[in-house]
Amino acid sequence: MRKILIVDDDLKTRMLLKTYLEKNQYEVVVSHNGESFLAEFQRHADALSLVILDVMLPDTDGFALCRAVRQRSNLPIIMLTASSDETDRVVGLELGADDYIAKPYSPRELLARIKAILRRMGSETAAPVRYYRFDGFTLDLLERTVCDREGRPVALTGLDFELLKYFVEHPGKILDRHVLAEQTRGRDAGPLDRSLDVQISRLRLRLDDDGKNPHLIKTVRGAGYVFSADVAASHA
Repeated sequence: MRKILIVDDDLKTRMLLKTYLEKNQYEVVVSHNGESFLAEFQRHADALSLVILDVMLPDTDGFALCRAVRQRSNLPIIMLTASSDETDRVVGLELGADDYIAKPYSPRELLARIKAILRRMGSETAAPVRYYRFDGFTLDLLERTVCDREGRPVALTGLDFELLKYFVEHPGKILDRHVLAEQTRGRDAGPLDRSLDVQISRLRLRLDDDGKNPHLIKTVRGAGYVFSADVAASHA
């Protein structure tokens, strides 16, 4: 059974989510503030499948907790924000969150997001190809890792990995930003949604791909992005 850790300072919300998700076959651990979240995360880290972070907490904020999780793990992270300000969403994604939901939201929507993320995260082991090699980098689908030219691991969030995976699976093809958003976050990117652009910039940085003159992930103005490197796929 998948285990999810949720932090939210509202008791009613915590209990509602716990009850709803448990009815849908998830094991749920809840916490009410940053301190209790970190304690539960330490206790259950190796068994967790996903964490859900409320942005506004009495003793800290979800951004600090997102940063703390990313220092240890690539677990999928969903952030809950009551703010309609795009800044909160952008900051969360820059810190490594995989998705965000604006309040108010329905438990059904949250469940759909959880299922979409876990489905994407769990699909790689069944892939017929294990390795993708490009420009000296190696992406390992089974271990969900990326190593650079020196064999050193590249720090990627789960969302970064999904985006890079989609790029290397479609080299040389112009990919519409809406398609990329749908494939990596399970939903379309609106005309004012900068989340994908932030994610592309972050991925370029991780791959040492010059944002002003990129050679791996190139922008095709008015059309989308293209992964221009030669990619070799193999089972070993």
